[in-house]
Amino acid sequence: MQCPSCQNTDSRVLESRAADGGRSVRRRRECLNCEVRFTTYERVETVPITVVKRNGSREIFSRSKLLHGLNRACEKTGLSATQLETLVEDLELKLQQRSGREVSSTEIGEIVLSQLKDVSEVAYIRFASVYRQFRGIDDFISTLETMNKDQGKGHLAAVG
Repeated sequence: MQCPSCQNTDSRVLESRAADGGRSVRRRRECLNCEVRFTTYERVETVPITVVKRNGSREIFSRSKLLHGLNRACEKTGLSATQLETLVEDLELKLQQRSGREVSSTEIGEIVLSQLKDVSEVAYIRFASVYRQFRGIDDFISTLETMNKDQGKGHLAAVG
């Protein structure tokens, strides 16, 4: 491991611990040349997942892009950054466990929606409005009515 200060490749490990829920290892190191301390992370190398977009184009799955979209959709909904990070990690783990290396953006969106539905109704509606490209109030009402039926709750009945 190369020291960020002097680029020396000799270092010793001071401490190791699990990170990202056991998906990576965090190591504190000390350079044997300049004694600078730095942190490294080791992660199992995974095969990249290709996302097939609605227009047919393909791109590599980007957890940061998904997290950015979730952060925007979930602003002021009470969901913490940690909750959103966990949601993205769970989704990425599901995708890595699949046999195929391609997934449609539609499928990713539906997985995210199913996870948000259990966490925050407001975040669910906000994400759905962007992901499903709502055109007007009827799209919101339809989604709220579907949520109401799915959950069997009466508190959304006044909307329709």
